[in-house]
Amino acid sequence: MSQSQSCQNPEVKQHKVVIPNKYGEKLVGILHDTGSTEIVVACHGFRSTKEDTTMVNLAVALANEGISAFRFDFAGNGESEGSFSFANYWREADDLRAVIQHFCGANRVISAILGHSKGTLLINVTVGGDVVLLYASKYHDIHNVVNISGRCDLKGGIEERLGKDIMERIEKDGFIDVKNNTGSVEYRITKESLMDRLNTNMHEACLQINKECRVLTVHGSADQSIPVQDAHEFAKIIPNHKLHIVEGADHEYTKHQTELAAVVLNFIKEGLKQN
Repeated sequence: MSQSQSCQNPEVKQHKVVIPNKYGEKLVGILHDTGSTEIVVACHGFRSTKEDTTMVNLAVALANEGISAFRFDFAGNGESEGSFSFANYWREADDLRAVIQHFCGANRVISAILGHSKGTLLINVTVGGDVVLLYASKYHDIHNVVNISGRCDLKGGIEERLGKDIMERIEKDGFIDVKNNTGSVEYRITKESLMDRLNTNMHEACLQINKECRVLTVHGSADQSIPVQDAHEFAKIIPNHKLHIVEGADHEYTKHQTELAAVVLNFIKEGLKQN
């Protein structure tokens, strides 16, 4: 599937929507509008954007089924205003809140929120997947949540990628510059942002998710960025949970976009029937 597929359905109109967050920053997104009252909001992963292949493919798949979808850039990413920051989980949950309130104010109904984690070569982080779960733990107005390849333990992956002396180094300099394979600086991790990640307790948050909220976790069995075991941990602690492991899929679902879309679509359509 590709973004151009949506053009094959004349009933789907794509247009840009700009929404201010609570910090006065403009969030930019693309609405795949089928005319349906219901909208699914898609959240991208770490250092990614609304143009991520998975985000576009899922939005197109939903729209082709008559369900409107909105994919947007978190503050500091893509076209949205603001400064990029490592971690930022709860602040991005605030961004998601602003998006949801915007569409509710326009008499639309958010039928589901979905998020995808995206790891980098040097440090594997999650944004989208965990943000939608954090949102559901704080607000209880969404009844269908899709967590794609989220990380259950946010302490995981840090020492493996940055070394066991990371705390000593960050205490000494106040920050760590994460570089790519060519030695260029990709982004900076400050002590404040690192502590934000370490102090975000996904286990406790998941326990706060309303039992009436349906949660789907999808994870690839061949994910080298975030262990598939994290998906099984979510299944243990989230009250109303469904787990789907995509056999052979990597973190980006490179060769499994069709199966991913089918699983997500089935879950969301089931939710719409129940509502």
